[in-house]
Amino acid sequence: MTSPIDEKDRAAMPSFQTKRPVPYGPQAMLDLVADVDKYPQFLPLCESLKVLSRNTASNGIETIVARMGVGYGPIQESFTSRIVVDRRIHRIDVSHLDGPFRKLENSWQFRPSRTGCDVEFSIDYEFRSIALQILLGSMFDRAFRKFAEAFETRARALYGSLGSVTGGDLPTSSARQALRSPS
Repeated sequence: MTSPIDEKDRAAMPSFQTKRPVPYGPQAMLDLVADVDKYPQFLPLCESLKVLSRNTASNGIETIVARMGVGYGPIQESFTSRIVVDRRIHRIDVSHLDGPFRKLENSWQFRPSRTGCDVEFSIDYEFRSIALQILLGSMFDRAFRKFAEAFETRARALYGSLGSVTGGDLPTSSARQALRSPS
């Protein structure tokens, strides 16, 4: 049972949730989000990312530990996260290991739909110090709210405007090329 103080603190933590339909299958979207090495190319505030370890368990669950450098003008921070990719259930969970956060947890769920999939994204975070919360809080809040949109834009850039993709997966790269090439 939690105390009233715990509930009060939890209510004060910034969080964000969104659900967005996309015309790409769940496996394609999961692969895009799991490709953490590419984040500096398109993710708001992400200036660098270094994969520290990557392991796949016998059950197929992949665990990635990565250090992300974020910045906005003269403000620079970095933090390390554990990313757990479960392709069987189309889910990615991220938890904070170190850095300026007291708590940073986010999750991605990719649910099949008739027209592709629904991407569900949620994030809860809290900075270690009130000074960082005041200095960086609104900037991070705006960036986190744009994460799902950034991945959707990245999917369009990578996969094109294929329209509805059913069955959970995109066509192979050769099939995508054939769709784009004139006969």
